[in-house]
Amino acid sequence: MSDTKELTYSDVSEHSSKKDLFLVVHDKVYNATSFVDEHPGGEEVLMDVGGQDATEAFEDVGHSDEAREILDGLLVGNLKRAPGDPAPKTEPAKPSTSTTTPDSTGLGVGLYALVLLGGALAFGAYKYLQMQSSDKK
Repeated sequence: MSDTKELTYSDVSEHSSKKDLFLVVHDKVYNATSFVDEHPGGEEVLMDVGGQDATEAFEDVGHSDEAREILDGLLVGNLKRAPGDPAPKTEPAKPSTSTTTPDSTGLGVGLYALVLLGGALAFGAYKYLQMQSSDKK
């Protein structure tokens, strides 16, 4: 897109109806009018953020790569922020990586091992005490 349009927040806010719906995600302006009826989450979701910054709502849902491709096809231009405009909702999207980190799985495995070890020790103590009480008889 060589001649990218720049729209102000005021321009975007004028497009908040079902038949004319713009939204902003990461300071890019998208025309979601043609997608309102197709949106898997229902039209209400888009209508709630129509004419405003939808970055936080978009990222909170965790959209798929396919959804991001659809969004790219709806691009109208970039948001030109002016003094007095609402601040961006979140930081720009980072490339998606693995959702699990080595630390996030370590606690589950460690806890499992601790419970298993505790059970083995308890069983050993039970058998030892049982053997001690049978020797005294």
